[in-house]
Amino acid sequence: MDIILIIIAFMFMLLGIIGSFLPILPGPITSWLGLLIAHFTNAIPINKSFLIITFIIAVCIWVLDYIIPAIGTKRFGGSKAGMIGTTIGLIVGLLAPIPGGIILGPFFGALVGELIHKNDSKIALKAAFGSFIGFLTSTFIKFIVAIIYFGLFIGILIDYGSIIFKF
Repeated sequence: MDIILIIIAFMFMLLGIIGSFLPILPGPITSWLGLLIAHFTNAIPINKSFLIITFIIAVCIWVLDYIIPAIGTKRFGGSKAGMIGTTIGLIVGLLAPIPGGIILGPFFGALVGELIHKNDSKIALKAAFGSFIGFLTSTFIKFIVAIIYFGLFIGILIDYGSIIFKF
């Protein structure tokens, strides 16, 4: 049973990393769920204070994920249309078979959103850039936290691998 839980926890860790880029999945929280699942195994004793601290960090990052792009957009004079365009552009960029779609999609989505909202292309370009910078910052922070959680998970597996896999 422990091996099945470890495999499920591993899958949540991978989903957490993928969720760092997808707006549908909350990356760090999904990675934290992987740590929680590993806690329920008999072979891995994970400290409850460790779980609480990592959960608080995951929730803080989840909240910041909504605040950081808004700050970037507002700082550069953008609107809600730019933020919506960024999200739509990300989804299109992920689905488009072009290299760099995950980076180009949010920028062009924000630009189109701002052009629809405002007539001035100079203001729209500046706001799209702000929205794009906010998106990249938020994604980078989520990715780093998900990778750190994955590293902690791998470290736990290395420490307790002989117990789990009966080497």
